Amino acid sequence: MDYISRYRSPLGAITLASDGNSLTGLWFDGQKYFAADLADGAAAKELPVFTQTARWLDIYFRGEKPDFTPPLLLRGTAFRREVWSRLLAIPYGQTSCYRDIAAALPREKNMPPASARAVGGAVGHNPISIIVPCHRVIGADGSLTGYAGGLERKRFLLALENPPVDS
Repeated sequence: MDYISRYRSPLGAITLASDGNSLTGLWFDGQKYFAADLADGAAAKELPVFTQTARWLDIYFRGEKPDFTPPLLLRGTAFRREVWSRLLAIPYGQTSCYRDIAAALPREKNMPPASARAVGGAVGHNPISIIVPCHRVIGADGSLTGYAGGLERKRFLLALENPPVDS
């Protein structure tokens, strides 16, 4: 059984999903691939994981780095799960590029070579936005390419993690 909850963010409404124990989804309402893996008939329910996730998001949207991660359950192919684990390794306030992630997978995980395009597909289908920081992945040339939640949200999230320094 899947459960859902709602969260109001500075970037709009967010839907959270859980299997009852772990967070399985976090999507901006209306984003590309919204609730793609959510079972029909998911019921609204208050769960400890939703409380933890809301606390994490509150801290994050204050411009602070949360010092915990709610329990996560990433549902997807083995390749996608490997890409998503790489996203979790990108430090707060830093970025990586699709090409570098593609190059690291065969080196570190003894996997077949991957293309930046394949990595981009996996990043785009990330079911737990923000916490699994797909917004931290940019083009090799530093450009802001693709974000299922929209490029304006991606800009906002990156700026939130890297506020301008007053001189």
